[in-house]
Amino acid sequence: MIAFLFVSIPIYSRAASTNGQGYDESLFRDLDASGGKERTNEREPGSSSSAEDLKKLNIANTVTVTYDNGNGTLNGSLRILITLTLISLAPTLLVMMTSFTRIIIVLHFTRAALNTQTAPPNMVLLGLALFLTFFIMQPTLNKVYDHAVVPFENQEIDQEEAIKRGMDPLRDFMFSQTMTKDVKLFMEIAKVNWDGSLDTIPNRILIPSFIISELRTAFIIGFIIY
Repeated sequence: MIAFLFVSIPIYSRAASTNGQGYDESLFRDLDASGGKERTNEREPGSSSSAEDLKKLNIANTVTVTYDNGNGTLNGSLRILITLTLISLAPTLLVMMTSFTRIIIVLHFTRAALNTQTAPPNMVLLGLALFLTFFIMQPTLNKVYDHAVVPFENQEIDQEEAIKRGMDPLRDFMFSQTMTKDVKLFMEIAKVNWDGSLDTIPNRILIPSFIISELRTAFIIGFIIY
């Protein structure tokens, strides 16, 4: 009890010297090392209506918006969040938009036809399917990199245009490997008119059509192997 009194007396005297506010404002001043100026609004988070005012705001810990000839691009934590989301969806995209599905099913049928039980093991089949997929998709991925990634990194196009350019080579690949009857099936289900061209097929129809077509082709090859 006596020790508590000795500790509380300096704290009480410190609070009394600050006119009952409980803190000393001088402790919270952010002094400029060069001129000794107090903290200004330019160092605090806030809002702005123009690119010039935006440069004065301290928003590096939230989202950074870079202006380039009137076009805005996202950087900082939000861009990292989007990147991590895409990485988490990478396995799904690998299955949906590449030839991986067809390859892994055909390899499985081949192993079953040879009646080798677990030889080669599943890990070997997955590794072989992945590298064969990368080999087959390399021309398409090169187009995505040249037409979308490089111009975006050079700030020649914005994010929306980069996504569109990146999807175009993938759409060309999927359409070339998709059976017409599968596209017509999903078009009829979605009640969308189709003139037979790729441009009139939305991604929500092209991707499932491609998956169904890949499954159909893979099982046909498997039946031939047996």
